[in-house]
Amino acid sequence: MDCPITKFNVIWKKALQDSPLKQKSAVCISTIDANGFPQSRFVDLKSADNNGFIFCTYLDSNKGKEIQDNPKVSLTIWWDHIGMQIRIAGQAEKISEQLSTEFWYTRSRDAKLTTTSFNQSQPLSCESELDTRFELIKQQMQNQEVPKPDNWGGYVIKPLSIEFLTFKESRLHLRELYQSKNEQWQKSLLQP
Repeated sequence: MDCPITKFNVIWKKALQDSPLKQKSAVCISTIDANGFPQSRFVDLKSADNNGFIFCTYLDSNKGKEIQDNPKVSLTIWWDHIGMQIRIAGQAEKISEQLSTEFWYTRSRDAKLTTTSFNQSQPLSCESELDTRFELIKQQMQNQEVPKPDNWGGYVIKPLSIEFLTFKESRLHLRELYQSKNEQWQKSLLQP
């Protein structure tokens, strides 16, 4: 399989089947903060195709600000139940408003209400404020569609490298590295 995106989607499909994970499409995204430190957190991978890997978030969150300042990001995935680690490095770009809206309407009502209730990464005065603010929005939006906030959207990570590590109990892991050179993928093997 010479196309790493095709390979990724075959593996992702396998990882989703009978997955023991509650968050089946959770991936770790790493950005670089204003002080040059890596910052990592999990996001929900929405899709992967030849355009890249898409996730959605608050655009004005710490993550969004860090991407705006430095679009070089990485994704790390560990699917223990199939013995696979995948590392992706690339450049993040905002997706279109139309595509962001399409992804918004795939979310659960509670996820939409939570997004509407809060400003991600901003200080919270106390834990009880979580329930209070959520219940207020829930009442305000009763029997209404929850509109997508302007500060919520998505990013596509255009990969420059993709590494697949097939875990082996012997520790003789198979590591396959794909690097994009002149819009072509070049494959090499790495030692475990």
